[in-house]
Amino acid sequence: MDLRHTMKGRRVMAAVAISTGLLLTVSGCGGGDGDGKPKAVSSSSQPAAEGGAKQASPTASQDQVLAEVKGENGITLAVTSAKRDQGGFVTVEGTVTNNTDSVWIAADWRGDERELSKNGASIAGASLIDQKGKKKYLILRDTSGRCLCTQFTGGVSQGETTQWFAQFPAPPAGTDAVDFQVGSMPPASIEISEG
Repeated sequence: MDLRHTMKGRRVMAAVAISTGLLLTVSGCGGGDGDGKPKAVSSSSQPAAEGGAKQASPTASQDQVLAEVKGENGITLAVTSAKRDQGGFVTVEGTVTNNTDSVWIAADWRGDERELSKNGASIAGASLIDQKGKKKYLILRDTSGRCLCTQFTGGVSQGETTQWFAQFPAPPAGTDAVDFQVGSMPPASIEISEG
């Protein structure tokens, strides 16, 4: 009886491992558009642990700001992109500017969930809120509980602006107006575009 349960448990674990590997392989695959030029890497392919504050996202647009909110004694959050990807998720990108008089470490942006405690100094507590559909979409996580988002490693120095990204499950097709919320910052109303 114990051998049968052990073998069944091993088969389940193997199936989970294979499914996870396939999912990561498919999400990591991407190609150019056939013109011979390398395609810009989206921030969704960056590992969460390496998404530090000094690292710029190549797809964030500096010219277009979808929304900007101010709060937390001089922190300014701007959303520059919100794209629905074919994989069933939304990638939101933007910048955060530290206008305080000291280093800002994003302590209350990591979220309250116990699983998110390993995501200190990150934007892991962010969410998308669909007011019309009355749903809240929490940030995506890998199998280790790490958010698919930027970690502000070392904090953001006084006067600095740094880029960030966060990935969420996609709201249903046709739902384009959502609010981006993180920490005690006011909600930022944004429009999701097709990626």
